[in-house]
Amino acid sequence: MPCELPPLLSSLNLPGDIPALTPQQREELAREARDVIIRVVSRNGGHLASSLGVVELTIALLTVFDPRRDAVIWDVGHQSYPWKLFTGRAPRFGSLRRQGGLSGFPRREESPCDTFGAGHASTSLSAALGMAVARDLMGGDEHVVAVIGDGALTGGMAFEALNQAGSMGKRLIVILNDNNMSIAASVGALSQVLHENSPGACPRPQRPGPPAALSLFLSHSLLSRRTRRIKQRITRVLRSVPSIGPRLLDIAERGEISFKSFFTPGSLFGAFHFNYIGPIDGHDSAQLIRYLEAAKELDAPVLLHVRTQKGRGYAPAEADPERFHGVSGFSADTGRPLYPPSDEPHGPGYSRAFGKTLCRLAESDPRIVAITAAMPDGTGLSEFRERFPDRFVDVGICEEHAVTFAAGLAARGLRPVVAIYSTFMQRAYDQIIHDVCLQKLPVVLCLDRAGLVGEDGPTHHGAFDLSWLRVVPDLALAAPRDEADLAHALFTALKLDGPTALRYPRGHSRPVASLSTENDMDVPPRSFRFLPPGSGEMLMEGEGRVCVVAAGQRALPALEAARRVADTLGHRAAVFDPRWIKPLPEAQLLTLAKTHEALLLVEENSLLGGFSSAVLELLADHHLPGSLSIRRLGLPDRFVPHGEARVLRAGLGLNVDGIASALEKLVRELP
Repeated sequence: MPCELPPLLSSLNLPGDIPALTPQQREELAREARDVIIRVVSRNGGHLASSLGVVELTIALLTVFDPRRDAVIWDVGHQSYPWKLFTGRAPRFGSLRRQGGLSGFPRREESPCDTFGAGHASTSLSAALGMAVARDLMGGDEHVVAVIGDGALTGGMAFEALNQAGSMGKRLIVILNDNNMSIAASVGALSQVLHENSPGACPRPQRPGPPAALSLFLSHSLLSRRTRRIKQRITRVLRSVPSIGPRLLDIAERGEISFKSFFTPGSLFGAFHFNYIGPIDGHDSAQLIRYLEAAKELDAPVLLHVRTQKGRGYAPAEADPERFHGVSGFSADTGRPLYPPSDEPHGPGYSRAFGKTLCRLAESDPRIVAITAAMPDGTGLSEFRERFPDRFVDVGICEEHAVTFAAGLAARGLRPVVAIYSTFMQRAYDQIIHDVCLQKLPVVLCLDRAGLVGEDGPTHHGAFDLSWLRVVPDLALAAPRDEADLAHALFTALKLDGPTALRYPRGHSRPVASLSTENDMDVPPRSFRFLPPGSGEMLMEGEGRVCVVAAGQRALPALEAARRVADTLGHRAAVFDPRWIKPLPEAQLLTLAKTHEALLLVEENSLLGGFSSAVLELLADHHLPGSLSIRRLGLPDRFVPHGEARVLRAGLGLNVDGIASALEKLVRELP
């Protein structure tokens, strides 16, 4: 989809013309870029506030560095929209997050200026260090720059990279984009250290810090070329003093660290042997360019601490940066969300149903503790946070820590519930195995956004959780078909003595009134049902020839597809919801295999190792299928691209039409 560009943005040869811009032109380019980003994201959805906050920083980077030669790595990629605009993709920017268009994240396949792909947090420093080492081994002289947010810096992987980079002493530039936000407000002691001088920062029971201007002056003065030459001479002199030279040098270095730590936040990064410059005004292009040029001079690791405002230049996003972190359609004039009319009825939404159910259960069980990794709103836990603040913990972007922290709570008798998106829970796989399941601790893992999530694409699709979770011993795994089923599954998980995982999709289910006598969309339900592990539910009885076995969120579309085929072909297929992926409802599945001529297995997970693989293993172990015909629908052995979820499902045959077509073909093939 073409993008109508304003005058300056359309006339420049990007990125090559940016270094020659005047200060006034840089200011105008920043304004134009914000206008385009707001206009496109209001229509296509995406990560707005983060990208608005780094427009001047991006212009400064492209003024000082050559993206066709130097490597600039954006952590996560939520803030990469200006980079896309300024690196030759402006004419295509209107296709952002649309199927076949620009990705919402950096992608190596999309542009040579995207030197490293992203989508998950805390990866940039490790990748940048790898590139710096590769540069030196291959005799290159290009610069390597990593841009990481203060939220992503809380991830343990970032500190592992800082530790290694400091010890290796490679020429590397790290830009800390500090906006006091990750997705929600930043949390933890690191955030307090970085923001102790910021408006609205958490107060600390220590001495007050100096003004930011003084901190910047001192940190840069300590790193100036003249200062470095003087320091080198003093170091040589002290080392030459017989016997006590090394001791004198140690005292001098400790004094420098103490002096820095009194005036700047740089002592933290100094401990990792990084040279620190900052804090810098991230919306002052001239200042940014000046200090980026200074950083280029250093033949050592350097960290520039840049303070930006999330949502800069768009009043609604400045006022509510958390809501505008990731948005769907909204009015560019007012910032109010647009709710396009739906062609099908919707329930209350899985995340909201989860959050309300957990609040209801927590009212009567004081052992319940809710944990999330920087996603209180996205996982539906905002109400729980307000109602039970002492039993709510946001650990920041630290999924591994979240799971082991939950294991510690469970080991002392509490009932922790960990709510993390499926794609991010992948990062805690070792902790799930080693810290939770090996010890059989009653931790409830809630994997939101399971299956296809849509425009965020392959880095965010929850395509693999059934495959990597079902192989873990002592872990019960359920896939609820709708919001009411999720409520009952959560109630059940908190009654079990060991670890349980629940996986459910983004968005809403499609209510089907005949599923039970209870109002299925009354979430939380008036009373909860215990769902025995290893037991599924027959949603529609058939004629005994074909049975559709559909896991989780595909159960309701499968039911509608079976009804459609019954109307068109006159053949009524059975529809079975297994509900439990582990333990499987083995007795029911074996009975279905013995009493039917064909099975259609449906899931929204990779077919490799997923639910249908488990069914095939079960049948093989019992010397079936024999003459039984089996067809499988699921996600292919490739990364599914970004696009509207409904369009992606249609293309993969996982919507009602696709399931009905596969079922009709299977029926016609029967003798």
